[in-house]
Amino acid sequence: MTEFTGNDVLSAIAAASKNLSERKEEINRLNVFPVPDGDTGTNMSLTIESVVKNVSKLPLGASAADVRKAITTGALMGARGNSGVITSQILRGLCEGSTESDHLTTEALDAAFSRSAEVSFQAVRKPVEGTILTVLKDSATAAKQAHKKKLEIDEALEFIVREAYASVQRTPEFLPVLKENNVVDAGGFGLAILFDGFVSALLGKSEFAGDQFEFSPKAEPKVEIEHLNDWEGSEYRYCNEFLVYSDTLDKDEALDFLSTMGDCELCVGANPRFKVHVHSNHPNQVLEYFLDRGQIFEVFIHNMDLQSIERNDKLVAEQSEAPAERKPFGVVAVAAGEGNANILRSLGVDVVVSGGQTMNPSTADLLDAANATNADNVIILPNNSNIIMAANSAAELAEMSCGVVPTKSVPQAFSALFGYDPDATLEDNIESMTDAFSEVKTGEVTTAVKDSRDAKGDPIAEGDVIGIADGSIDAVGSSIEDVVMGLLEVMEADDADTCTVLAGEDYSDEQLEALVERIEAEYDDLEIDAQRGEQPLYPVIFSVE
Repeated sequence: MTEFTGNDVLSAIAAASKNLSERKEEINRLNVFPVPDGDTGTNMSLTIESVVKNVSKLPLGASAADVRKAITTGALMGARGNSGVITSQILRGLCEGSTESDHLTTEALDAAFSRSAEVSFQAVRKPVEGTILTVLKDSATAAKQAHKKKLEIDEALEFIVREAYASVQRTPEFLPVLKENNVVDAGGFGLAILFDGFVSALLGKSEFAGDQFEFSPKAEPKVEIEHLNDWEGSEYRYCNEFLVYSDTLDKDEALDFLSTMGDCELCVGANPRFKVHVHSNHPNQVLEYFLDRGQIFEVFIHNMDLQSIERNDKLVAEQSEAPAERKPFGVVAVAAGEGNANILRSLGVDVVVSGGQTMNPSTADLLDAANATNADNVIILPNNSNIIMAANSAAELAEMSCGVVPTKSVPQAFSALFGYDPDATLEDNIESMTDAFSEVKTGEVTTAVKDSRDAKGDPIAEGDVIGIADGSIDAVGSSIEDVVMGLLEVMEADDADTCTVLAGEDYSDEQLEALVERIEAEYDDLEIDAQRGEQPLYPVIFSVE
């Protein structure tokens, strides 16, 4: 029987992380929602990279117990987004289930996968078939079958990987939305890739089992703006974003050029308007290429190294400026855009963590923010459905009493903060703040980054302006203003009293003023509060209540 050393396992984990990272865009493209938020692959790869970073700190000859602890801690602290948090729980279960064996055997695999499925399903309040949990469950079943059949360890590992990919192929049978969009589940696919990379490296194979499978779609990648901390892993320094107006630009040729300039290259839209994004060390050459082919505007060039340093320095400064005497309560909120952050601070938030769509802070980021409040009790407002699980993990790990108000948008946080009472208990505050935002309806307007369908099944084309009402695409059009008006009707603004409008970084004051005038003309009794949120990717976010 083949035996593997601890170093073999650690090397295989690093190889699996590399494989997952290299294919993260392929996973991201499986997002069925046509918005620039589908970052399952990014979140999973960053979570595993945190594991690799943590185990690399172990001394030579570290015990199996220390290795398991490093894996579990690294995964949990580095978990980003729902997919990252679930991945951390999968790894935690694998580690907990393998404590009774010092060697990798089929019996140990059975126990590890069985515990992993148990832990992971417990972490999700309402498990859904056809997701990463289904792939994990089927992999655990395969491990059990391998044990019963008394397969050799090499055969058992390969059997589990094959069954994981087979499970991925079956996910559209459980989720109609996957079948409708001709895709498999992104998280499940990422998990199969992770298992595949680990097993291939452990067995010394140069090819992956997944190479024989065909997964959809073949579409182009969507816009992705990563969290600042994510940029530290890029070999390029400048993040370049701008709009191009051109009647002659060939998008395929432009993408080929951008690939020679750096990574994370994107060119979306259609003649005559395009959005370009690339990480590159030569922004001048990037700009020159598109200037030769049209007009460029709204240019943003960020030095990612400096911005990452500034972000960390800011957090350190906030921690150092905390009063010596601890406060009874502290409030942490997640938000993208300096305007949104300023509003939250004005409403009593102590620490604002930069993040939101496509920028999911990790459990460790939220823990750092909670500690920076210097408070005995901390309330976290995640403001995004994809951050709630990481916030819950942070609350469980926090040394102080910590609770989560499960807000899914910044406007919900605004209302929740009006329910905050510094003289109440943590439990009472969580309840009252949750009640305070329960009637808030949120609308988000962005541009479709792929062909899809709206809530009624009507087609959406890449480049269309789409309106999302509390997670459902209920308005599609060619202009931001028309889509906002369509959403207001769907959201029954006639019955609302107030409307809060947050302008994104690409939405001008003149456009905002015109939009407010149009809303006022249609809804006489609606009180409108328009602010500059400066959030990326979403020119308008608004709420009615």
